[in-house]
Amino acid sequence: MINLAKGVLATAAIEGNTLTEKEAIAIVERKSELPKSQGYLKKEIENILDATNLIVLRIEQDGPSPVTHEDIKTYNRMILDGLEVDSHVVPGEYVKTDIGVSGYRGAPWQEAPYLVERLCQWLNSDTFNPPDENDRVISGILKSIVAHLYLVWIHPFGDGNGRTARLLEVRFLMEAGTPSAAAHLLSNFYNKTRSDYYRRLDEASKNGGDIRNFLLYATVGFVDELRNQLRIVKHEQWLVAWTNYVHEKFHGRESIADRRQLKLILALTGRLGFIPRSEVRRLTPELAEAYAGKTAKTLSRDINELETLGLLEKNKDGLRATNEQILSFLPRSRKGEREAQIREAQEERGALLLEEARQLSLPV
Repeated sequence: MINLAKGVLATAAIEGNTLTEKEAIAIVERKSELPKSQGYLKKEIENILDATNLIVLRIEQDGPSPVTHEDIKTYNRMILDGLEVDSHVVPGEYVKTDIGVSGYRGAPWQEAPYLVERLCQWLNSDTFNPPDENDRVISGILKSIVAHLYLVWIHPFGDGNGRTARLLEVRFLMEAGTPSAAAHLLSNFYNKTRSDYYRRLDEASKNGGDIRNFLLYATVGFVDELRNQLRIVKHEQWLVAWTNYVHEKFHGRESIADRRQLKLILALTGRLGFIPRSEVRRLTPELAEAYAGKTAKTLSRDINELETLGLLEKNKDGLRATNEQILSFLPRSRKGEREAQIREAQEERGALLLEEARQLSLPV
């Protein structure tokens, strides 16, 4: 859900949508309560979401299929559905006048139907068939980037060309076997490097059709995004393993004090660094309820018990969960390598927690 929201938002944000990631997640979860004045921003996200879901559903049901100009028209029509557009724009129909963006002029409008049809024929040809099954994803990445680039060059629609092109990327990445969680990563990368993205597009169009630099830019960015996503997966695995470990420690312990201590250590788990003792009771609503009416002595007893279990560390700065001990289950390796793995994992987890706190405006 989060990866989908990130990707959908990135596709819209490149075109100027100013909603936050938190607001995009609410839209994806159908829980958004944006004011009416921001309704068009919400509609932009919903349109891309609906088009993305259509692509995913068709691939899940039918598998890969030849792309057609009608597919491309459908994506554009869904992207622009219900949005205010200029008088020369008809959603899902080729434009009837020469247009461009940021100084770039698209192909002559009379040529658009022929050029889009030729693009579809090329994308459906053996050119993009992988030489070996192991190269299927690699060929899909190249195909998706090329489709994006050429559709933006042709610029057949009055509006939404970039969003339509990025939906083609999602389609071809998924048809090649890329998991849906990673199918939006190119859009994420383009959005993060927006000025460079437009510069690379312009450079490719002025460079006699030489697309190698754009391919390099996009593929390097895609790999970087994959690495970051894997860091997040590792972080989540760490938290799951630690949570299971904590529950094992409390197996068979069913007293009120045990349940309160379990809530306390789990509340500390998602926090970075030491939490002042004075703030511990308020970490979660459940914890505040558990300690309502309890004395400081009760909290001290719970802290001491968690320390005895090896789940918590305390010092003058406060308390923290010792969840790095889960890394002791890493396989044994050459001297220094295991310590380096642990340091790297701790640094990555710290960076991810800080980024999460920044995005959601949470206390660090």
